Amino acid sequence: MTPMKFFPVLILISLVTVEIGGASLLRMLTSDSELSEFDEQFFRAGHGHAGVLLILSLVYFVYLERTEFSEGTQWFAGAALALGVLAQSGGFFLHLALGEPNEASAGTALTIGGGGLIAVALLTLAYGLVRA
Repeated sequence: MTPMKFFPVLILISLVTVEIGGASLLRMLTSDSELSEFDEQFFRAGHGHAGVLLILSLVYFVYLERTEFSEGTQWFAGAALALGVLAQSGGFFLHLALGEPNEASAGTALTIGGGGLIAVALLTLAYGLVRA
């Protein structure tokens, strides 16, 4: 399977998990569940970032196909983007599980690292589009 088929399929499947997460959040907010403001804030942040960044990813692969990158470079760029999206949004959930209000945690580092991977992927795509 090529990266141009693999990653969009992975992204579409991941979007289903975001949909399930949204339903879970709605269920918690409309039931007797006790969500603290901290819990709600980081659940929403992780969920929102995941959804937006996954949609961005679908657009990314349309443009990645327009570059003259080798298949190996497409695998690198796609993996950087996919891992970055998972890390950035996952970091919010990790902070929700391990972190404390107003303090950094492993989740904070994961979110920042994910943002760095997304930046690498976006700059790689920009370079490829300029060269094409």
